[in-house]
Amino acid sequence: MHAKFSADELAFQSEVRSFMRDNYSVDLAARIHHPDTFRDAIVEWQKCLDNKGWAAHGWPVEHGGQPWTATEKYIYSTELAAAGAPDVVPMGIKMVAPVLYSYGSDEQKARFLPATKASDIWWCQGYSEPGAGSDLAALQTKAVRDGDDYLVTGTKIWTTYAQYADWIFCLVRTSNEGKPQQGISFLLIDMKSAGVTVSPIISIDDEHHLNEVSFDNVRVPMANRIGEENQGWTYAKALLTYERTALSGVPYCKRTLANIREMAAQNQNQSPPLLSSPDFQARLADVEMNVMALEFLELRVLSAIDSGGAPGMESSLLKLKGTEMQQAVQSLQWDVVASFGGVLPAEHGAQALWQSTANMARRSYMFGRASTIYGGSNEVQRNIIAKFALGL
Repeated sequence: MHAKFSADELAFQSEVRSFMRDNYSVDLAARIHHPDTFRDAIVEWQKCLDNKGWAAHGWPVEHGGQPWTATEKYIYSTELAAAGAPDVVPMGIKMVAPVLYSYGSDEQKARFLPATKASDIWWCQGYSEPGAGSDLAALQTKAVRDGDDYLVTGTKIWTTYAQYADWIFCLVRTSNEGKPQQGISFLLIDMKSAGVTVSPIISIDDEHHLNEVSFDNVRVPMANRIGEENQGWTYAKALLTYERTALSGVPYCKRTLANIREMAAQNQNQSPPLLSSPDFQARLADVEMNVMALEFLELRVLSAIDSGGAPGMESSLLKLKGTEMQQAVQSLQWDVVASFGGVLPAEHGAQALWQSTANMARRSYMFGRASTIYGGSNEVQRNIIAKFALGL
């Protein structure tokens, strides 16, 4: 990663910036942020990215990805966040797709990869269970062979966007022999199958992101199993490294910090701006420096991937520090909003806009408390780091 962009990199930055300005409209943003229009709008946006060739830019080129360098990936994610545009919903393009193109059969690749890239399939993830969250190896959803099919019975929980999903990729227990990590298989299940029930979970931010998904003798063809039977833990670990790498949230943190700085510079009902406070300046600078350090860690991981590597223990570092920084940024944003007492300065002239900003800050803060739990709790990430980095 160079300290300064080359001419080609600056040209690429200009191309991405122009694309965001021309395609991510105010109307599209409003529809994406409204629960009634979210699914159709996000699919529209992802199809727009796919038409440009950018939706699955991280995939191998032979499957439709882009030969971008680490710097170009950094530029893209930064400009995406700067425009306020969402990244692709990760469960399909960023999570199950790497498992498919790494371990899937040729038939599975042909069936699922193009449709996933084009957002014609919406995926959700069936990992966590009521009794097996961070201890994922303790999962009990079982799949019993019946001819050329499996009969799947059990329950998955905290399943993001299952209410929209066409397919779910699941870890299921196909054997009880050996260690808990053994006897697990990786299945692709059509959400329209008989016996699949989706029950909503309303989270602390009053939104419907999460669900409980139950399987009652759901018939799944053996052809929908990825790789070998009882070897799903291997594929699951590979998927989790990509999931955790995607949780660092650096672009989000940088954009939110810029908004915080802008808000803190405003006069508060004739009082001095919060940004003039030495205590606030120190707190803001501390968070900004930590985000900068996280950014360079992410760039090192991207550079390693460019060289043919795969995210390993570093993905746990990114998840651990990234979610802590997201919470720090959300706390700072909420404190800035609270410092105004919910009252917009008269000279600002847009009370509704301020209330919307305050509401978004509240919801981000409340839902953000879960970020250190999902994707493998941060306690689990510390254990992974201790084992693989420190040899403990």
